[in-house]
Amino acid sequence: MAGGWTRDGAIQDQIDDTVSDAVEHARARMARGESAELCDECGEPIPDARREAVPGVRTCVHCQSERDGSRAPAGFNRRGSKDSQLR
Repeated sequence: MAGGWTRDGAIQDQIDDTVSDAVEHARARMARGESAELCDECGEPIPDARREAVPGVRTCVHCQSERDGSRAPAGFNRRGSKDSQLR
C-alpha cells in the first residue's frame, strides 16, 4: 500500500518496532534469581507452586495483581501524522 511520502512497508516496520519494544519492556520487568519465601509487600508466604512457576518472584499473587493493575502502559506514538498526536 502506498503511504504518500513513506516507503512501502513503513507502517509494518512501526508495528514491529512497537511489539519489539513491548516484549523488551516486559522481559526487563521479569524477576530473576532465587524466589523469595515471603512476599516483599505484605510478608505473607509465597506458595511453592508460584515460586516454581515464576523464577525470581518477590510478591504473592494478591500483591502482584495490585501492582499490575496500577501500571499505566508506557510508550510513545510512532505514527507521524499530526492527527494521531492530537488525540
